[in-house]
Amino acid sequence: MAIIITDDCINCGACEPECPNTAIYEGADEWRFKDGTSLEGKFILPNGHQSDSESPQKPISDEVYYIVPNKCTECKGFHEEPQCAAVCPVDCCVPDEDNVESEDELLAKQKFLHKENL
Repeated sequence: MAIIITDDCINCGACEPECPNTAIYEGADEWRFKDGTSLEGKFILPNGHQSDSESPQKPISDEVYYIVPNKCTECKGFHEEPQCAAVCPVDCCVPDEDNVESEDELLAKQKFLHKENL
């Protein structure tokens, strides 16, 4: 499953540079699929939705740092544990019960986001 950042976040920013997928953004910041991935131009997401890697997407949170579920792989394919959770001083990076994914699904997402690693 993806990781979420709870409202307990103190906005310290420790998690953001640790994410290998650039899935973590500061509250109120727009995000793009191309950030930290090999995605280019228009593409089809694994869920069947079409998107454009360059298009700015609306922030998921205006208050605290947030994690984009479509980019979060729980660091599978990079690290043994989610790095955001490992560095968070207030333990607010937790599993997202609304985005349950198997290890195989997370690894497939990692390969999708980083095609150059194939």
